[in-house]
Amino acid sequence: MSSSRSFCSSSRNFSRALRLAALSGALLASLGPAFAATAYVSNEKGNSISVIDVEKLAVTDTVKVGRRPRGIVLNGDKTQLFICAGDDDTVQILDLKTLKVVGDLPSGADPELLVLAPDGKLLYVANENDNLVTVIDVASRKIVAQIPVGVEPEGMTLSPDGKILVNTSETTNMAHLIDVASQKIFANVLVDARPRSAAFTPDGKELWVTAEVGGTVSVIDVAAKKVVQKITFEIPGLAREAIQPVGIRFSQDGARAFVALGPANRVAAIDAKTRKVEKYMLTGQRVWQLAFTPDYARLFATNGVSNDVSVIDVAALKVVKSIPVGSFPWGVAIAP
Repeated sequence: MSSSRSFCSSSRNFSRALRLAALSGALLASLGPAFAATAYVSNEKGNSISVIDVEKLAVTDTVKVGRRPRGIVLNGDKTQLFICAGDDDTVQILDLKTLKVVGDLPSGADPELLVLAPDGKLLYVANENDNLVTVIDVASRKIVAQIPVGVEPEGMTLSPDGKILVNTSETTNMAHLIDVASQKIFANVLVDARPRSAAFTPDGKELWVTAEVGGTVSVIDVAAKKVVQKITFEIPGLAREAIQPVGIRFSQDGARAFVALGPANRVAAIDAKTRKVEKYMLTGQRVWQLAFTPDYARLFATNGVSNDVSVIDVAALKVVKSIPVGSFPWGVAIAP
């Protein structure tokens, strides 16, 4: 009798374990692969977009687009890609389902970089030749404002709350802080030579600006509207002028900043609290822009001269893969 009860109990436990295993499997299947996403890379001289399967780390398609594509950004629902076709003076719209260009947005002259409002309604574009930031209504495909800024505007970013728009001007050497509501500049902060990109810390209290020729990252206190520190870089065997900070991104928790160092062929990982470089990661040649996968586990870096993309394991601070793409890759955006 005792052995019978034991057998029945074991059977029930086994059945329960099978049910739990089935439920766990279904849950994992619904979550999908850890790195299920698609990366899009603009090839500046190839006049194309490389499409990369982030799980397989391989190019699955190459799409011909306008001339000299650089800055790219996804639309609000991640169904379209907006592409700065600089030599065509337009922002092209790429449908991500069909991989066809389905229209254009009136960008102004020589669009370089762009940023989308949090609600997806307005697109802000830096026009290098006109010293303007053009504001485009995405739904109507019309220009609704143009904001005068410094000479050769490029870097574009928005504060986490969407209230402050920042543009960097390469020749004026300034970060222009623009009130989104009034579309007026309320502060101009002088940084080092040739600022290329800017990023807010996740809490919005600091703005970090890279200076390509200056070789620094300026840390700006947003409330005080002034530079509170400059981060420098030293790499054994490399001349200071070879270290040229360009693209910048913060980890999701804001603990680290990652900075692409151009012809130094490295990405620097910086402790955001101490503002000290933790590690330099060797990439391909002439690293430009950076983008995280949706889970922030991997960081993609475009290498403009070696025509590839370096994939960085963020936890290990290690380059784990090099993916060949088109000619002179520049911008990168990743969609879940």
